[in-house]
Amino acid sequence: MNAPKNSILLIHPPLAKAAEPPTGITALAGYLRGHGISCAQMDANLEIQLWLMETAENPQDTWSTRAHKHRLKNLASLRTTATYSNIDRYQRAVRDCNRVLELAGAEYPELSLSLANYEDAGFDALDSRDLLGAAASYKQSLFFPWFRQYLAPRIEQQTPQWIGLSLCYLSQALPTFALIGFLRATFPHIPLILGGGLVTSWMSNPQWNNPFAALVDHCIDGPGEKPLLTLLGGAEQQEELAPDYSGLPLSDYLAPGLILPYAASRGCYWNKCSFCPEPAEASRYRPVEVAVVMEHLHGLCRKMQPALIHLLDNAVTPSLMEALCAQPPGASWYGFVRFHEQLADPAFCRQLRASGCVLLKLGLESGSQEVLDAMRKGIRLELVEKVLEALKQAGIATYVYLLFGTPTESVTEARQTLAFTKEHHEAITFLNLAIFNMPLGSREADTLKAQPFSNGNLSLYQDFEHPRGWDRRNIRSFLDREFKRVPEISAIIQRDPPYFTSNHAPFFSPHFCLESAPMRVKSC
Repeated sequence: MNAPKNSILLIHPPLAKAAEPPTGITALAGYLRGHGISCAQMDANLEIQLWLMETAENPQDTWSTRAHKHRLKNLASLRTTATYSNIDRYQRAVRDCNRVLELAGAEYPELSLSLANYEDAGFDALDSRDLLGAAASYKQSLFFPWFRQYLAPRIEQQTPQWIGLSLCYLSQALPTFALIGFLRATFPHIPLILGGGLVTSWMSNPQWNNPFAALVDHCIDGPGEKPLLTLLGGAEQQEELAPDYSGLPLSDYLAPGLILPYAASRGCYWNKCSFCPEPAEASRYRPVEVAVVMEHLHGLCRKMQPALIHLLDNAVTPSLMEALCAQPPGASWYGFVRFHEQLADPAFCRQLRASGCVLLKLGLESGSQEVLDAMRKGIRLELVEKVLEALKQAGIATYVYLLFGTPTESVTEARQTLAFTKEHHEAITFLNLAIFNMPLGSREADTLKAQPFSNGNLSLYQDFEHPRGWDRRNIRSFLDREFKRVPEISAIIQRDPPYFTSNHAPFFSPHFCLESAPMRVKSC
């Protein structure tokens, strides 16, 4: 194969959770390298967070002083398995690390900074004008010293002919555009490519009219492998290639061992739920053949010896779960699944557990059958009960997602969700509580009195006048004053790992055994 002359640097920008390697750039790296493209990758998110915590100035108050003094020790403890055997020790280490990160942004009064989020009251991340403003004022960014001292020399040394940025989360938007501003000013000769999940969502809006054309050379929506290959002068020869994690500081992530993220599909095989952005964005389901997935997972596990596999699919398919049972990948794993008849079979759940499954994330959304039917969720509460019980008996932890405020819900149906959760609390290990946002372009949007969700022109949602008066204020009051005060439910909520939530939850699964040696995890 004649390798194209072009080379690219792929960057995962701040700020997002830094528990595992980023899936976007590692998938692209595997594909491009497999086609002979010279490709380097950089997790600027991880590097910047560590840099901020290591260089933060010494504060004055007692908690901050303690957190600052022990910041390196706490970072190391989050990479050590013994920390995860004691929830109090873990929570203190995480909150102390987060405190130091907050202190690193203390000189920026409009900034809200955490291990999981970045917000700037001076800029609206959903407004293209503010994103362009963040690019123009990059020298005022919290991250500018790192851009200048650490990023620029590496680019000068590597001399890439292209730079690609993977913008996946809203918390990355403002930092990404500050980075784009720096790159455009410092390396004006290097073309910039912008892609990732958030960019794909923006571009799916029929009103999209690229506001970044003067700043970014190419915006890519959807899977970026083939468009990037074409831009870089390559010709496709293989479609499905395993992600490549080489070049990333794999031992630096904030987890007690390597978490290996892997996507066996893009989109959702169900793709009918009315509350979900997938149908509204007309996302097409793109699965990788199960045999190829298993080949990839076995090869990656042999090569990298991960502590945990994170299956990133919107919903792992029944056929893939069957394959995992038949050919265990060689490491513990977890992922998102639908409530399915397959999981109501205790024998099958025991096979899943034997394959290495330690936790499953499940979108229940509501404990009201009427609400589920209106959502087109496609599940029955009778099935949910059987699945939760079968998983509990098999020793597989559950991370159950609930959604409040959909158009057909009122406080009556919300209380049905409360009652259902309380009744089955012993089979629910962790809970995620969310308030409904109406996706732009959803089927229900035209039937409700719409209101702006944001003043920005890049909002993915719209607010609405709830037909049953079940607005956000009432929902928050219900959650705080009723739902979270039920002792059985409160105990579940208190188990949730702060900031890292589901990314660290598998390590607290009741049947997940932690060895005392750092960087090793095993299931037992």
